[in-house]
Amino acid sequence: MRLPSSTLVAVVSLLTVSGATAVAAPIRLAGHRAVYDLSLVESRGARAVESARGRIVLDFSGDACKGYTMQTRQVTELDSGETGKRLSDLRNTTFEGGDGHTFRFKTNTVLNGSPSAAVDGTAESGAEALKVKLKEPKRDQYTENGPVLFPTFHMRRVIEAAQAGETTMSAKVFDGSDDGRKIFDTLAVIGKPITAVEPAKASGEADRDKPLRDGEMASMKRWPVTLSYFTSGQGERTPVYVLTFLLYENGVSGGLSLNYGDFTIAGDLTRLDLAKVDAKAEAECKP
Repeated sequence: MRLPSSTLVAVVSLLTVSGATAVAAPIRLAGHRAVYDLSLVESRGARAVESARGRIVLDFSGDACKGYTMQTRQVTELDSGETGKRLSDLRNTTFEGGDGHTFRFKTNTVLNGSPSAAVDGTAESGAEALKVKLKEPKRDQYTENGPVLFPTFHMRRVIEAAQAGETTMSAKVFDGSDDGRKIFDTLAVIGKPITAVEPAKASGEADRDKPLRDGEMASMKRWPVTLSYFTSGQGERTPVYVLTFLLYENGVSGGLSLNYGDFTIAGDLTRLDLAKVDAKAEAECKP
């Protein structure tokens, strides 16, 4: 079980958003280190699990001039009466060009103590096609016709869409997950913006996402987003998984929930370290 890279950045769209760039300031994604503790919310269906726990540690840095680097480690333990315990340890590193046209990705996974084949490759995305070159698990290359977005560029576009008042957004997205051959059709549904400091919540909810309840994050504009991932194809399809989260305008995510159909896992943001802004570098970078 793996959360898609596009959400973990702060987890979203078309290569152009009608009116977005004309009315909104350039998107400035914050460098940050975030820690999410995972827990089981609900279990149902044929693949139900009895318990789930884990942690995601995300390090995100860069800007639209130098490009964006993201390092993610996700450790998850699922316990099912039918299949027993399944412990996965995933480490993923990506670099995305600031213009959203180039992408490097590398993933290493250990499942129940046994390493799986590494995934390592590069990709280029243009208006007409996506071109992917794989080094591992075996050397190969392929092309996907049409525009395809990489994770950070995708996230920047969904923030622009939210700022422009858009409520839905669809796009093809490539993040190098699985065997490096997955291209997802995605649909984002964007709710109304929230700007006020959140009031105290009921017992059980008040302790969630504590780092977002203080300082500048408490009053920062954010939008509830539901992001569905589908395998490529035509007609009606059931999502592979559905993410819900609060997307902050600096790219940080809170209120994380991942629905796999048979079970749902929540991610509680327990630590957030925002990188100090380099005012000179930010002023010189004009995306």
